[in-house]
Amino acid sequence: MSETESRAEVMERLREKAGSLPLKPGVYLMKDRTGDVIYVGKAVRLKNRVSSYFHGAHNAKTEAMVAKVEDFDVIVASSEFEALVLENSLIKHHMPHYNILLKDDRGYPFIRVDMREEYPSFSVVNRIADDGADYYGPYGGRGTTFRAIDAVSKALKLPTCGRKFPRDIGKSRPCLNYHMGACSGYCRKDASREDYRAGMETAVRLLAGKTEQLVKELTEQMERDAGELRFEMAAEKRDRIRAITALKATQRVVAGGFADTDAVGLYLGAAKSCFAVLHYIGGDLLDKDYEIIPTPLEDRPEALAALLAGYYQRRGSVPRSILLPCRPAGMEALEQLLGKLGKTKLSVPQRGELARLAETAEVNAAEEAERVSTREEKQLKVLEWLRDALRLPALPERIEAFDISNTGNDNIVAGMTVFVHAKPKKGEYRRFRMKTVSGQDDYGSMREAVTRRFRRFLDGDEHFGDLPDLLLIDGGAVHAAAAADVLRELELSVPVFGMVKDDRHRTRALTAPDGGEIGISANPAVFSFIGTIQEETHRCAIEYQRFLQRGGTSYSELDGIRGVGLKRKQALLKAFGSLKAIAAADRVKLEEVVDKRTAMAVFDHFHGEKQDKVGDKSS
Repeated sequence: MSETESRAEVMERLREKAGSLPLKPGVYLMKDRTGDVIYVGKAVRLKNRVSSYFHGAHNAKTEAMVAKVEDFDVIVASSEFEALVLENSLIKHHMPHYNILLKDDRGYPFIRVDMREEYPSFSVVNRIADDGADYYGPYGGRGTTFRAIDAVSKALKLPTCGRKFPRDIGKSRPCLNYHMGACSGYCRKDASREDYRAGMETAVRLLAGKTEQLVKELTEQMERDAGELRFEMAAEKRDRIRAITALKATQRVVAGGFADTDAVGLYLGAAKSCFAVLHYIGGDLLDKDYEIIPTPLEDRPEALAALLAGYYQRRGSVPRSILLPCRPAGMEALEQLLGKLGKTKLSVPQRGELARLAETAEVNAAEEAERVSTREEKQLKVLEWLRDALRLPALPERIEAFDISNTGNDNIVAGMTVFVHAKPKKGEYRRFRMKTVSGQDDYGSMREAVTRRFRRFLDGDEHFGDLPDLLLIDGGAVHAAAAADVLRELELSVPVFGMVKDDRHRTRALTAPDGGEIGISANPAVFSFIGTIQEETHRCAIEYQRFLQRGGTSYSELDGIRGVGLKRKQALLKAFGSLKAIAAADRVKLEEVVDKRTAMAVFDHFHGEKQDKVGDKSS
């Protein structure tokens, strides 16, 4: 758009361009004024579909997207199926803001085994490779995957130790598992390689979900051996049948991704939506996957088609049957696309048992969305209470809080926390080491910290670019007045209140700079929320002070995590390259660098509020 082109002129130009498109299938890419792709869509008839965006009224999400469109490109396809394939490829490449994007940080591990090897063994991998090996899964997580291997191995007395075959055969005595009868001891010199392979062949059939067929075959073999007086062999078959039968109790773990039926639910909530998938095998529920969609969805068939394509392509496998709550947009093309992952059938059952399964998936999707929405509604009520009680001009969607920490005349610091929509936004926490104040001067320290924060805003520092809707100061009216004086001098209008503690060191009230108090103890939700802000701000300040007392010169958010010392911090930064990458890592990746307990502490620190976080900054 040129500098002089109005929005009306842009829309007219877009309408004219859309009107010249062919009535053919294809993909369109909506672009903003910087040229970035903000939405990718497919169409059976490009002219009709793209023109519809620039005529008439739309839902709120579409209106917001269209308001940012400055241009678009199209790619003509030979069929609706080709358009669908191209759409999915372009969405993965551009990750457009207005497309429905499933989180891609969840892995779906597979069990890999290559039966061509002399001594095949199990391993866990993140994706299927075209290497001739067999893959089983996907499973819900790496823990579930290892439990599946362990369950099958113990049932069939296969090795679960770390010995490698044939390298370790006969090199040492069998381990305790052999002496306890939990392993057949294939590491012994006289152990049969054929027996080992027979056990592995049985194991992979169990992982493939062929339990009933396997029991039937073993039963026939046992009866044949008994009839021919081979009682030892018959007893061996009997023991194997018993183990496999007992394994049925853990079938939901062992079966992994080999569900024969998936029931899909899609709930469109007022605040958030939910996409849920129930996995069944033989009519028994194995597992549930669901994902909360953070923005409201309005076009149910389009949303369902996009979610189905994204989910199963990311998962890498499909069941024989997928039960749907409604007919998705481009159902035939979608079925053809998913068919590349395996033979599957999409259907919308209307009655009977299958309809009941589909309805159950819908109920699960609704419950998950409402559960999250209810929590958000509670948070909204707290913010509304603060707005009304403190007579704020707007909802306090962004709250910043300050606390001073000192234990002497040195290393006096301030901590600043940020809460957005009632949730801590740790990536925007800041820490200040006093530069102009000497001695224990809380009021002077507060003035300096607040001055530096808002001076940075006035100087255009992008790290201090947003003004808060509410500023909370740890302390009484005098502390709040010190901050209010700074804002007045800087000619900034930000409501300021102090957080007043009771004799048990809990925030009992909020106080205005003029001394007027607003009690909060009568409202448990507000009392808890303000208490959380106060505790988090105090933690932010005191951890920085302790870091400086230990001789630190450069603070990282990792320094505030239990169990992370200098060596572990260095190891994490070396492995991941940046604090942002550490914050985005899952537990499995973290456990590759540090021990399990530390990995959990790091993961919980960054993901406790289920939002993206980057490191705290010291300023």
